[in-house]
Amino acid sequence: MSYFRITLHRSAIGLPKRTKGVLAALGLHKRSQVVYHPVEAQFAGMIMKVKELVRVDEVDRKLSKYEVYSERKPDPGFWVEKTVARMEDGRPKERGSPSVIVEGLRKEDGGEVRL
Repeated sequence: MSYFRITLHRSAIGLPKRTKGVLAALGLHKRSQVVYHPVEAQFAGMIMKVKELVRVDEVDRKLSKYEVYSERKPDPGFWVEKTVARMEDGRPKERGSPSVIVEGLRKEDGGEVRL
């Protein structure tokens, strides 16, 4: 048996009660919520009423909540192990004391700032 996988893509804020009622009948209340319904005429009709708000895929079986979560979870990518102090002119930048570097001269060193 195949199923409709219906995901609420757009919010129903500001839409008529009738449209909100169709979403509630489908079991959709929050954005990005996923529900599964069997492929039947009554569900196809409801989907057509809110086709601008939902994304629909036809799947072979229902996925569990854990499978849906793991499908949406991003790859680990990279992570920051340790932050490094920022450097200016070879010296660590002091927090709280703004310095301006223009043409290699530091204002706090007594140099003139030329624009």
